[in-house]
Amino acid sequence: MIALRNAAHVVGSYAITFAAIAVYTWNLLRRARKAARQVPVEDRPWT
Repeated sequence: MIALRNAAHVVGSYAITFAAIAVYTWNLLRRARKAARQVPVEDRPWT
C-alpha cells in the first residue's frame, strides 16, 4: 500500500519531465529551422 501512496507523485514527476523535454525539443527544432532559413542557398549542404 505504501507504493500506491507514492504512485501519484512518481507518475506526476514523469509527466512533468516528459512535458518539459517535449517543450524543450519543440523550441530547439523551431530555433534550428529559423537558423537554417538564414543560411544562403549555395551554402546549404542538406538541399
